[in-house]
Amino acid sequence: MEIGMGWTDLGLPGLFLASFLAATVLPFSSEALLVLMLQGPWSSLSLWGVASLGNTLGGLTNYGLGRWLPEGRTLRWLRVDPARGARWQAFVQRYGPWGALLCWLPVVGDPIAIALGLFRARPVPVAVLMFIGKALRYAVLIGAVRAL
Repeated sequence: MEIGMGWTDLGLPGLFLASFLAATVLPFSSEALLVLMLQGPWSSLSLWGVASLGNTLGGLTNYGLGRWLPEGRTLRWLRVDPARGARWQAFVQRYGPWGALLCWLPVVGDPIAIALGLFRARPVPVAVLMFIGKALRYAVLIGAVRAL
């Protein structure tokens, strides 16, 4: 299904699903749908809240995957070079849950969330900081579109 074609018809639940999927390892863009929906009947606040919540829960799914799977097996399953695995572990040890602020980033956001779970960063601070990072990204996007 093409972005915008049918997804906007799903309304806020469609945005939630798109935002959730975009935060997992699946290639998907919630930003394009959010921008389209800003032209519709929904308030900026409701779009921001739904997108932020969906994207955070998707990111926490990655965190949970990392937390649930055994470290050695997960790194082998993901075909992570041992040196890279050590760098991810050092990242989590250095920044801890604060690294979750970066989970919104393209390409590295999903591995950060998985690493936070894999190397046992505390879940509540991870969830709060992940929400803050993702919510700020959507707030900036909405603000930029509204300013045009």
